[in-house]
Amino acid sequence: MEMKAAEFDVIVLGAGASGLMCALEAGKRSRSVLIIDHAKQAGLKIRISGGGRCNFTNTNVQPHNYLSQNSHFCKSALSRFTQWDFFNKIKQAEIPFEERSHGQLFGKDSANGIVEMLLSQCRDHGVTFWFGTEISGLEILGERKFTLETSQGNASCESLVVATGGLSYPSIGASALGYDIAQQVGIPVVAPSPALVPFTLSAQEAKRFAPLSGIAVPACVSLGEVSFSENLLFTHRGLSGPVILQISSYWKPGQTIRINMLPGLDLFSHLKIQRGRQPQKMLRSILSEFVPKRLLAIFLYDDLADRKLVDCSDRDFQDASDRIQQWKIIPAGTEGYKKAEATRGGVDCDSISSKTMEALGFPGLFFIGEVLDVTGWLGGYNLQWAWSSGWCAGQYV
Repeated sequence: MEMKAAEFDVIVLGAGASGLMCALEAGKRSRSVLIIDHAKQAGLKIRISGGGRCNFTNTNVQPHNYLSQNSHFCKSALSRFTQWDFFNKIKQAEIPFEERSHGQLFGKDSANGIVEMLLSQCRDHGVTFWFGTEISGLEILGERKFTLETSQGNASCESLVVATGGLSYPSIGASALGYDIAQQVGIPVVAPSPALVPFTLSAQEAKRFAPLSGIAVPACVSLGEVSFSENLLFTHRGLSGPVILQISSYWKPGQTIRINMLPGLDLFSHLKIQRGRQPQKMLRSILSEFVPKRLLAIFLYDDLADRKLVDCSDRDFQDASDRIQQWKIIPAGTEGYKKAEATRGGVDCDSISSKTMEALGFPGLFFIGEVLDVTGWLGGYNLQWAWSSGWCAGQYV
C-alpha cells in the first residue's frame, strides 16, 4: 500500500445516521473529518425509513427496548444523548414532525429534510465527504495510525470510526465490511441474523392461510415471557405487520409463537354471556362482530361456526376461543435480510467501551450504530441508538 495519503484526524466509514452524527460532533471539536461511503449520497436508510417520512426516534426510549448479549451496554449512550436531545435538533431546524402511536416521532415531510439538516451541519463544521468510494484495504500502522486504500486514493487518520451498519437492506448496499474490520483485529462478532422481519410459513400452512392475504387484525403475539400488541398482517407467504416484526427479533428457528387475535377480550366469558342473551344467534354471527369473516372461515370448522349459541357447550366456546386467542404456530423461517428492518448481532459489545465506543485494546478504533450487537425495537429505537452512539463517539474521536 502506498503510504502517501490524505491526512485527517478522523475517518468515518459510513454516511448513515450514526456516521453523520459522529462526524458532526467531531467537527464541532475542530477535528478534521472525512466520511467515506460507497453510496452516491448520504443517509440512504434514513431516507427510506418510516415509509420515507423517517421515524427518527421514540418518546419511550429505554434500555429495555434493546437486545444485546451485553444488556447494559446501551445504557450509557442512551442516557447521555437522549431522544429529547435529537428531538430538540429537529425542532431547532424547524422540521415539521408528528407523534404517532406507541410514541413514534415522524417527520411530516420527506425524510430528506433530516438528512439535509445533518449534512448541512457537518459541512458547516468542515466535514469532507467521499461518496461513491470503495475501500480496498485497511492498514493499522500502530497506535492511532490507520491508512485506508480507496478508489479515490489513500487516506490516513488517528481515529477510525466504523459506522457501516448491518446486513439489512442489501438493495441499498448493506455489507459485512464492519464485521470484517472487527475480525481483522481480533474483535469477536456475535453471529448476525435478520431482525424486525416478516415470518414465512410452511408450504402447507401458506396455502391454508392464502385466502387471508392482505387482512390485518389487532393481535398480541407472545414468545415465552416476551409479548407485543399491535397489528398482524397476513401475507401470501406468511405473517407480517408491526407485531410480527417486533417478536421476530426474539425468535429462533423451531420456536412456537402464540397469537391472540382478540386481545383485551375474554372471549369465552363473552360467549357464555351472549348465550343467555341471544340464544338463537349463531356463533359465527357473534364472532364476526370482532374478527373478519374470512378469518373465521379458516380458523373455525363450519359445524361449530354455524351452531346456535343455545346448542353450544362450554367446551365448544372454549374450543372457539382457543382457536382465535391461543393460536400456536411455528414459523418456517423469515423473509431474510431483503425484508428485515434491522440486523440482530454484530460486533461484540464486551470488546467496546460503552462510554466512548472505542475498541478495548485498539486505541483510535471505534464502532457505532447498527454494526454493534445492539438491536432496538420497531418504532424509532434503532435510529435513536444510531444518534446516541454516534454522538458519544464524536466526543472522543
